[in-house]
Amino acid sequence: MGAALRRIQLGNALSAFGNGFTVPFTFVYVSEVRGLGAGTAGVVLATFAVAALFVLPFTGRVIDRRGPVPVAVAGTVLAASGSLGLGLSGSEPVVIAAAGALGAGISVVQPALATMIVWCSTTVTRSRAFATQFFLANLGLGVGGLMGGLIVDTAHPSSFIRLFAIEAAMFLVLGAVVATVRLPRTARLEGPVTDTGADAAGGWRLLLQNRAMVMLCVLGFVLFFACYGQFESGLSAFAVTVTHVSPAMLGVALAANTATIVLAQFVVLRLVEYRRRSRVIAAVGLVWTVAWLAAGASGLVHSHHAVAVVAIISTYALFGLGEAMLAPTVSPLVADLAPERMVGRYNAAFALVKQLALAIGPAVGGLIAAAGAYDVYVVLLVGCSLGVSVIALRLGRHLSASQDAPIRPTRVVAHSPAPTPEPAH
Repeated sequence: MGAALRRIQLGNALSAFGNGFTVPFTFVYVSEVRGLGAGTAGVVLATFAVAALFVLPFTGRVIDRRGPVPVAVAGTVLAASGSLGLGLSGSEPVVIAAAGALGAGISVVQPALATMIVWCSTTVTRSRAFATQFFLANLGLGVGGLMGGLIVDTAHPSSFIRLFAIEAAMFLVLGAVVATVRLPRTARLEGPVTDTGADAAGGWRLLLQNRAMVMLCVLGFVLFFACYGQFESGLSAFAVTVTHVSPAMLGVALAANTATIVLAQFVVLRLVEYRRRSRVIAAVGLVWTVAWLAAGASGLVHSHHAVAVVAIISTYALFGLGEAMLAPTVSPLVADLAPERMVGRYNAAFALVKQLALAIGPAVGGLIAAAGAYDVYVVLLVGCSLGVSVIALRLGRHLSASQDAPIRPTRVVAHSPAPTPEPAH
C-alpha cells in the first residue's frame, strides 16, 4: 500500500475500534441506564438507518464535486458530536437527535472512505485494499467490544459516558488522519464508461441506465437483507426462542462470526481474487444457504442441546465466511462499474441500498418472529440466499471481462532462444 492508503486504513481501523466500544451496549444504555425504556431504545436504533436514508442521496454528488476528503472530515465531526451527545444526554428528544447525528455522520463517512480507497488503488490492487479495510474494521470492532465490556458497568452511568467519549475521540482521530491524506488519481478500467455533460449535474439518470449497476444494487439489497439485516432481529430471536440458546452462547456465536472473518479473510482473498467476481458472489449465496439450513436444523434438534448450539455457532461462522468472500468482490465491483466522475455517487447509491436492507431486514425478521412463524422465516431466507446465486450469475452476463475478473492469471511458457547462426566464411 502507498502512504495515502496506509493512513486511510489506519484511520478506518481506529474508528471501528471506537465504534466497538458502544455498538453492543447502546440498547441497554438507552433503555436501562438512562431509564428511557425499550421503546425509545428501538427508536434510537431505527434513527441510525433513517438518518442515513436522508443524507446518502446527496452525499455522492458532493463527493464527486468537492472530493472525498472534506466530506469524510465533515462526517467524522458530525459523528463525533452525535456520539458525545448520546453519552451526555438524558432526555428522549436529545437522545434521538444525537442518534440521528451519529447515523448521518457514519453514513457520510462510509462512501467517502470507499471513494478514497478507489482513488488510492488500481483495478489490480483494489480487491486487496477493500479486503484489508473489511478485515481491520472487524478486528477493530471486536477488540473495541471486548475492551468496552471490561469498562461498562450498568450501576455507574459514568462508565457509559467514557465509552461514548472514546468513540467520539476515535472519530476525530479518523478526521485528522483523513485530512492529511493527499489523494492520487489512479488508473481505472481499460475503456471506462464516460460521463456526459447532460448528466454531470445529477448523474442519477446515468446510473439507472447502467443495467449492471442496477442489478448489483438489487443483489446488494438481497445480500444485506439476508445476512446483516437478520443478526440483531430474526436470527437472534430464532436462536433464543426455537433453539433455546442462552444469551451468553449467542455472544459466543457472534464472536465466532468475527473470528471467522479475521482468521479467514486473507486466506479467502488468495482463493477468490483470480476468479470471476460474479461466480464468487454466487458461491456466497450457496454458503449462506447452508448457513440457514444449519439454523433450521438447530431448531429441529433443540432437544440435543450441544448439537443445536454447534449448529447455531456454525451458522454465524458460515455467515462470516461469506462476508470474507464478499469484501474483495462487491465494493471493488461498484468502483469498476462507475464512470470516472461518478465514483462518489455510485458508492453512495450502493450504501443507500445497504441502509434500506438494514432498515427493512430487522423489521421483517421481527414481525415474523413476533408471529412465531419460524418455519416460514427459514424458508424465506433460504430462498433469498439461493436468489443471491441466481442474480449473481445473471449479473455476470452484463459485466465485461475486466470488470468480472480484473486479475487474470497468465501462464508463461519458458523456451530456449533460437541459436544464432554462425557467419559464413
